[in-house]
Amino acid sequence: MTNRTGILAGGNWIVDAVKIIDVWPQQDALANIFSVAKGSGGSPFNILVDLAILGAKFPMLAAGLVGDDSNGQWIFDVCKEKGIDTTNLLRSKTAPTSFTDVMTVKQNGRRTFFHARGANAELGPEHFLFSTSHAKIFHLGYLLLLDRMDGPSPTHGTVAAEVLALAQAAGLKTSIDCVSEDSDRFGHIVLPALKYVDYCIMNEFEAGRVTGRKVRNGDALDRAELRAAMQSLLEAGVRERVVVHFPEGGVALGRDGQWSEHGSVRLPAEGYIKGAAGAGDAFAAGVLYGWHDELPVVEQLKYGVCAAASNLSDETCTGGLKSLAECLALGEKYGYR
Repeated sequence: MTNRTGILAGGNWIVDAVKIIDVWPQQDALANIFSVAKGSGGSPFNILVDLAILGAKFPMLAAGLVGDDSNGQWIFDVCKEKGIDTTNLLRSKTAPTSFTDVMTVKQNGRRTFFHARGANAELGPEHFLFSTSHAKIFHLGYLLLLDRMDGPSPTHGTVAAEVLALAQAAGLKTSIDCVSEDSDRFGHIVLPALKYVDYCIMNEFEAGRVTGRKVRNGDALDRAELRAAMQSLLEAGVRERVVVHFPEGGVALGRDGQWSEHGSVRLPAEGYIKGAAGAGDAFAAGVLYGWHDELPVVEQLKYGVCAAASNLSDETCTGGLKSLAECLALGEKYGYR
């Protein structure tokens, strides 16, 4: 792409408290908590930690806001341990570090989130220093969970679109991810950003919501509708490629018409999966790793599905991930759908 190197990831910096519960209760009823684990949360935090664990040799750089509190310090400590550059990770004096209680049902890994936006809500264009960055890729996530960034911009539609445009103007490639909220906000928040995005990475639910297409009928994936949704995202402005992940695997559609796909790992039905938190970010980390190193698209998808499969072995967002070689070996061991 260029002689630049490294991935700069910005957006939501969150501390997760992952709580394994026996059942999801009805209102006013009781559920039992079996365990509590502290972990990373938010697209940039998860992806950069994932890249470090995978063994990426290029620079990993953080951008965003945390509070001037113990959770914020914990984030800095994790970044230092993982070799993540925190020069552009700033401390807010007016808001605490964002946190999420992740309630995970033990039997099926289904998750429910209770989220405090905290300092992430203050993030804006002035917090990004693209002019001094030598990174190759800027990844921004999650759209729909960054209050100022999701707000309107008179020049670009949204503030997030404005920030992505600044990154591209400074010479960086750009990618985005969304949060899977149940709302009708996708169109007016995500679509303006796509004009300034090189890689659009999201799951099938998000792709359907942005484009207004129904890509699932019950448990069945409608591949024709999915491809049509991805084509709509390209037509909305994505410059290079749309990548969509789902339980069955991952697919990519390029502006040049190239279609690529890779099935997910056939993990054991019982005993392996501990939680789905962070699986989408692990997939994104694998894809970004391969894109950064300019590998064929199908290899990018293979990195993504193998990283996601590895991550499913732990209830936290990054605790199950292994080195890239170990993730790929997992795919060889169990095979692919």
